[in-house]
Amino acid sequence: MNTRLIMAILSNSLIEAIIVSVILWGLPRLGINIPLYGLILICVAFLIYALLSYNMGSRTLRKKPLPGFTSMVGIEGQVVSRLAPEGLVRIEGELWNARGENGPIDAGTDVVVVSQSGLKVVVRPKQRDNPSDLENPS
Repeated sequence: MNTRLIMAILSNSLIEAIIVSVILWGLPRLGINIPLYGLILICVAFLIYALLSYNMGSRTLRKKPLPGFTSMVGIEGQVVSRLAPEGLVRIEGELWNARGENGPIDAGTDVVVVSQSGLKVVVRPKQRDNPSDLENPS
C-alpha cells in the first residue's frame, strides 16, 4: 500500500469517528435525536464521498503535467489570432502569447515551437510531410 492511501484511510476514519461521536453524544444534549439508520446513512454517504474524492485526486496526480517553458520546443500548435508580429497560439489546449519566427503567420496555421523569448514562444509554420504536394496540387 502506498503512503497516500494509508493517510487517506486514517484521516477519513478519524473524521468518521468525529461524526459518530457528535451524532451519538453531542446532538442528544441539544435535544436532537438521530436514529441508528440515519447515522448509518450519514456514514455511508461520507464513505462514498471519501472514495470518490480519493479516486479523483489520484487520477489528477497521475496526469502528465502540461508543458511549460522548459519543454515547449518542438511541440505543435495552431495559430488562434494572426501573428503580425505577435498573437496567440493554442498549444495542447492552452493559449500562449507567440511571435512568428520569420514574420506574420495567419490564423488557423499549424505551427511548431522553435524557442522562447521572455514570456512568449517563437513559432514557425509546420512543414508539410511531402513538399511535392505544394508544387503539384491535385
